Amino acid sequence: MIVRQLEVGPMAVFAYIVGDEEVGEAAVIDPAAEAALILAEAEALGVSIKKIINTHGHVDHIGANGEIKNKTGAKIIIHEHDAPLLVSTPALYFRMFGAKPSPPADLTVREGDVIRVGNLALRVIHTPGHTPGSMCLYLDGMVFTGDTLFVGSVGRTDLPGGSWAELHRSLLEKLAALPDDTRVMPGHNYGPTPVSTIGHEKRHNPFME
Repeated sequence: MIVRQLEVGPMAVFAYIVGDEEVGEAAVIDPAAEAALILAEAEALGVSIKKIINTHGHVDHIGANGEIKNKTGAKIIIHEHDAPLLVSTPALYFRMFGAKPSPPADLTVREGDVIRVGNLALRVIHTPGHTPGSMCLYLDGMVFTGDTLFVGSVGRTDLPGGSWAELHRSLLEKLAALPDDTRVMPGHNYGPTPVSTIGHEKRHNPFME
């Protein structure tokens, strides 16, 4: 199994290449920017990107969707509640972030669905709060948390569709229920370390109380 964390774009977004080297297939989670870097890294790892997975639909996480899809034919996957954001976000927002608009979703998912990448299986955990369709992805002892959970912090809830009550419920009922040794792979490089664990966040993240 390949898991490569890449910091891309002006907002310190973590994009992830998750791949099955035996089959030669990969997904990229949250390709925010720097499509050429992501594609070059996948090529160096010996995998082809077949899926683009967005943990949510905010512009700072989807800016390279189109270029990667155009160059690989990968299918764009997002939670059903955030799919409209891919095609309804005003062009001004993309210009502000120096990003390009995303194509629409090829596939939408919901709680409990499994996204297969070669022989790997990423389980969808619906974690609304940052956006209505925010989701985390669980894979073999690690969880890709997007903007639901950062190292030492959480995503904001003051944007349209955000809700602190829903985010807090997602943290306590969904993420805190995972084993303490589950590795947290956040959506931004905003903390003191690039990764953490659920147990560490339960003990030290004030938003997990």
